[in-house]
Amino acid sequence: MGLSKRLFTMGLSALLLALALPTPRTRAQRTQKPPLHGRHWMAITGKPLGATAGAMVFQKGGNAVDAACAMLAATATMWDTLSWGGETQALIYNPKTGKVVGVNGLGVAPTGATSEFYKSKGMKYPPEHGPLAAVTPGTPGALMTMLAEFGKLSLKDVLEPSIQLADGFAIEAQLANTIEREKGRLKQWRYSREVMLPHLGERREAPRPGEVFKQPDLAATLRKLVEAEQRALASGKNRKEAIYAAYERFYRGDIAQEIARGTKEEGGLITAQDLSNWKVRLEEPVKTTYRGVEVYKLTHWTQGPALLQALNILENFDLKGMGFNSTRYVHTVYQAMSMAFADRDFYYGSPYTPPEEPIAGLLSKEYAKQRAAQMNQQRNDPNIAPGDPYPFQGGQTNPYKNLLEKWNARPPSNPSAPPPPTQDTVRPPTRLSSSTSSDEEFERAFYAGTTSVEAADAEGWVVSVTPSGGWVPAVIAGRTGIGLSQRAQSFVTDPAEGPFNVIEPGKHPRVTLTPSLALRDGKPYLAFAVQGGDSQDQNLLQFFLNVVEFGMTVQEAVEAPNINSFQMRSSFGAHETRPGRILLAEAMPPWVRAELRRMGYDLTYEERTSGPITAIMLDRAHGTMWGGASNHGEDYGVAW
Repeated sequence: MGLSKRLFTMGLSALLLALALPTPRTRAQRTQKPPLHGRHWMAITGKPLGATAGAMVFQKGGNAVDAACAMLAATATMWDTLSWGGETQALIYNPKTGKVVGVNGLGVAPTGATSEFYKSKGMKYPPEHGPLAAVTPGTPGALMTMLAEFGKLSLKDVLEPSIQLADGFAIEAQLANTIEREKGRLKQWRYSREVMLPHLGERREAPRPGEVFKQPDLAATLRKLVEAEQRALASGKNRKEAIYAAYERFYRGDIAQEIARGTKEEGGLITAQDLSNWKVRLEEPVKTTYRGVEVYKLTHWTQGPALLQALNILENFDLKGMGFNSTRYVHTVYQAMSMAFADRDFYYGSPYTPPEEPIAGLLSKEYAKQRAAQMNQQRNDPNIAPGDPYPFQGGQTNPYKNLLEKWNARPPSNPSAPPPPTQDTVRPPTRLSSSTSSDEEFERAFYAGTTSVEAADAEGWVVSVTPSGGWVPAVIAGRTGIGLSQRAQSFVTDPAEGPFNVIEPGKHPRVTLTPSLALRDGKPYLAFAVQGGDSQDQNLLQFFLNVVEFGMTVQEAVEAPNINSFQMRSSFGAHETRPGRILLAEAMPPWVRAELRRMGYDLTYEERTSGPITAIMLDRAHGTMWGGASNHGEDYGVAW
């Protein structure tokens, strides 16, 4: 038998064998975590104890908003890549109105936080850490506003699990080891040192895994909020008014005074007036449609619209026909993301501060067709720049054309960074690395921050939240136990690097935080979120495509290997970029690797690349819910 005939016979035999095997959908457990199933409610977040807090509140009779607020409070108390002084972004589907509402709980730059101030201190950007990285706390206000407007229970009920946690919880290894790794920075700040380093002077100064970690100042602050609510109820106020009485105490009472005093003691800028002036904003989210599915994101003070832009671009291609994670699919998704994120880097910023962003043009389907037509089908384009959406919103003229033309003039990377590797780079996960090497520090910053909270109930409430800020190492503000945000670093100081996102007092930074909701036939279909800085809407985009294009269940979709691009400008640190760098799963076939190298990509690998996605799918056919929490981190869910 000739060689070619033998190869044909072998191939045919392999094909017949493959056809005889059960398909992945008919085999037993194919995912590393089982999918969640629930009929009455579902609660998923970044830590198992956090999910338990959501379940406790559901068992008290709360709805999905109550449970989401309890999970938010618990994860902030557990320092799950955030604390109480951080920021909260949420999307809520209200079954009473049939509408999706956005919650903007992002802090603003404090008094004195100007470009000139930071430049006078020799800083090109606001710093990554410390008191000068802080914007005003937003999470307490967002939590109390969501609870007052859309919840059913009292603040006392919702905060009970987190107060118990603040009194003391068995700390997990991830947090304990992060504190030990960051103890050098934490020692700089008096109140952080006192809370975080209970074994000061010993070889290991952080708590040990499994040790009971106590935060008495934070517990006292949370009890003060409950006291304010209960006093208001006793005086005849209704539930909503009583919750807002607690809000007042935090932002205009003794808690605010101590936050301002403690921040000033550490050299920060936040004043009592900054806290008093700040407010939560309830917003109308932005949306697009993809293959008949409505996808909702918070507007352009987040990076969320970049996912919508990428979907608009990708709708012009036959992704399913390309095949999941084929070379052509990977290349097309990478190029679409690069275009959408280039627009993010240039055009996104606070909608409450001039100049006005061209969001209508950016989300135009016609603009997306133009961007799709510009895509290089053969090679990666390392020079993808922002487009010009102004003609697509009433034929306007771009007022920043001169800056647009110079966009790629800035060096893309730190000059001290090592040159791109000449062969594939395989490295252990760097997302929580404390390495000081340039490339690893860039990737650590790229993935910085955030947890996620997803909740749904039988009444129809669906909630998606991505809270963040105040992660370890954070400055704790005085005797409040409140860890301050580090979000000021997401601003720029030079209009050439983004004319809509230049820091000024009272302005929101453009953040990476990005909850997601999708509706099908006008009813909730998917709630999904992920942590991971600039990778968030990359991973969420691919999760959505996994479900809608490739028919995966939510658990399959959250575990499926994703690609990550580093071609956009990082929202953290030195705001660097690595054009052409791509993260692939180690399981990526060698022929795809070889083809991508020939197309100009710089390949890096990790074992798992999905990111810690959490998701809920509403199964209308059966009146039930499916839940997913990826195998990437410690995210966990509870359902009933």
